[in-house]
Formats: sequence, C-alpha cells, structure tokens
Amino acid sequence: MRPLTTARVILLTAILAALASAGLLSKDLPAAKPEDVGMSSERLGRMSKAIHAYVDAGRTPGVVTLIARHGKVVHVDAYGKADLASGRATRTDDIFRMYSMTKPITSVALLMLYEEGRFQLTDPLSKFFPAFADVKVLNGTTPTGGMMLDSPRRAITIQDVFRHTAGFTYGFFGESPVDKMYQDSDIFGTDLDGLMTKLAKMPLLYQPGERWVYSVAHDVQAALVEKLSGQKFDDYVRQRIFTPLGMNDSMFKIPADRKSRVPGLYALGRDGKLAVDTSPLGGAGYGDQVFGGYSISTTAGDYALFAQMLLNKGQLNNVRLLSPKTVELMAMNHLPPSALGSTAAGGLGVGSGYGLGVSVLMNPAERGNVGSVGEFGWSGAASTHVLIDPKEDLVAIYCTQLMGGDFNLRAEFATLLYQSIIGG
Repeated sequence: MRPLTTARVILLTAILAALASAGLLSKDLPAAKPEDVGMSSERLGRMSKAIHAYVDAGRTPGVVTLIARHGKVVHVDAYGKADLASGRATRTDDIFRMYSMTKPITSVALLMLYEEGRFQLTDPLSKFFPAFADVKVLNGTTPTGGMMLDSPRRAITIQDVFRHTAGFTYGFFGESPVDKMYQDSDIFGTDLDGLMTKLAKMPLLYQPGERWVYSVAHDVQAALVEKLSGQKFDDYVRQRIFTPLGMNDSMFKIPADRKSRVPGLYALGRDGKLAVDTSPLGGAGYGDQVFGGYSISTTAGDYALFAQMLLNKGQLNNVRLLSPKTVELMAMNHLPPSALGSTAAGGLGVGSGYGLGVSVLMNPAERGNVGSVGEFGWSGAASTHVLIDPKEDLVAIYCTQLMGGDFNLRAEFATLLYQSIIGG
C-alpha cells in the first residue's frame, strides 16, 4: 500500500470537503470542513498517515476512523484490507463486531428503565433476582485447595452491577477457584436466563464494592432489562435505541445478506504477523446468542449516532433517550477510592475511573497522555474504541478487527486525535 504523501493528504482533504458540502459523511450527522469546527485538516492528515502506517507495518488489518466535533463529522477514513485472503478493501460501511462496545448500549437500555422509576441504583440485585440473596464470597482456600467462603458484608446493588464492583468476574483473566468455576460452567454456553441461573450458584470473587473487576456484570444488566421491561433484550434495544436513532446497520445476529460487509477477524501470531483469529471469543457464531457485555455488530457511522446522542446529553435529531442529568450521572466516576486502586491491573489504567457502563478520565497527567477530564467511552476485544469528550464537544471512533488488541494503538489514536484540535 502506498504511503500517505502530502499530495494524497491534499487530495483526501479535497474529497472530504466535497463530501462535507454534500452532507454525505454520516447519514444523520451533518458534515463540515475541519477548520470550521476548530480542527486542522493538515493535522488530521497526520492521523491518517500514522494509522495507514500501522496497517502497512502489519500491526492491524483494515481500519475505519470517524471524528465529529460540534455535532459535525469532519473525518472519515477507511484503509487496509477487510479480508486478507481475498484482498477486499476496508470500507466505511463495514459492519464490525463491537464486542464490549456493546456495554455502553446495554447501560443506556437499563438507564432508560431507571428513568421510568423501575429501580434505584441502591436497590439490591436480589430484589429482582432473589437467588442472589444467598450468594457467598470467596475468602481464600484450604490446604487441599478447597474454597473458604464467607457471607457478603452487604448486598450486591444495581450500582455495583453497572460499575463492575458486584463481585463477579469473567473467568477468562484469573486463576482463582471462582474463575475456574466460571470456566467449568461454560457460563456463556447458554442464554441470559441460563447465565443468571449459573451465576447465582457461584460464589463472588470478592466482597461487593471493594474492588473493580471486569466481569459479566453487563450481562446481568441485560437480564435486568428483560425482567423490568418484559421484552427480550435484543428486541428492547432494537425498538428503544437502534430504531429511534436511525441505527439501521446495528444488529445482534448478522443476517446473511450483510455478512459480506463484515471484515475478517485477526490476531497477531507468535511470529508477530496477522493470522485468522482462532480464540474461543472468535467470530464464529458471534451475535447468535444475545448478551449485554458483547454481541452487537455495527458500523462506525451508526455507533457515532449513539455516541453523539450521549454527547448531546441524551438526545439526537429530536429523539430523546435519556435526560441530561442521567447522562451526567452515567459519565461520572462511581468507584470508591478502595476500588479505584484495583483498576490499573484490570484494564482501566491509572488516572481513570468507571461510571455507569463507561470509563471516565479523571486525570490526564496520571494517564500520561493528552485528553480532557470527564472524557468517557469504552473499547471492544477486537480493538474497536469510542471516545466521547464533552469539554471538546468531540466524538472519535476507531474500528478494526484485531483480537487481543494493541493498547499502544489506542493511546496513539488519542494523541493523534487531540493534536488535531487547534481551536474551540
């Protein structure tokens, strides 16, 4: 692939301007020239050049990036290969497996029911799923490897479920007896009802509220949506979020007529080269079962509509999903100091907290990168990422399909994004 020369940057800028004048960058977000919203075409060209270099170096397959500021799309770029075997080029309308970028959507779904008065964040989970009233907590192991169990010091709350402090785990990342139970039970080998039945029979990894551990908590959120709404989770999301926002390329199970738009799923092999992903979380059957922590596939443009809705404090194009106060609550740190200390090893990193289904940047200096206090978002297992910055009135989306991820790419994307801002 050819490097992005100065001439090509000028050409891409001209194309962008033409698309902007025609309003074609995103079907429901207007377009603008970068300079019209305080961004630099030249500096956005730096972003494109760097990301193209990632692809050319074999660090990731095809990439789509989308940037919007002040509600207007100023950058959309697709580069690389969606399928390495066939050579199909990545397109801006490719449908990506979002994995954990499902989580903010699930959280919005449950918060919509919160606004209807169906629950309080301080309610115990057992109010709606009584089996969790009898759950135990791991407190070490015996000399023979058996589990020592205690009673919880307090009940699991719905706030715990939102913020990954309930005591749950995923089973993928740890080696505790509880993680082993998750693995042996094949907790995702069933539907949401089956997951909840299995989960209530297993001990908690830690006392509720005392740690932040990435977990199945958002799947519990989806089960709460079903319990409180009386609808299947995917039907609820489709009717209450996708359709009102015009997210017409967003789905759980991918229909046959759209599979040609789904890129291949890759990972870096031991030799450092891209290869088809064969991990248990791989693409085979993705979305066939409906869960709240992963399952959704969508385009960069569709996810931008969802992100812009949150940036607009709950509304987009005269459709309101949440009140401004609820979005404000969602996007603030909810972790107590004791739990904040456990986040660095769990994926949040220093300088960040966690809100109601999103990470929240609390201190850019501690993180060691440019950004804004209050910036929020989340990432997916296949290296997708969304960043929403209320201070800069900014939405940024990065989509590829690289399992296992490359955290350096995510950090570099943030640097390249913020250096392109030159005004208010």
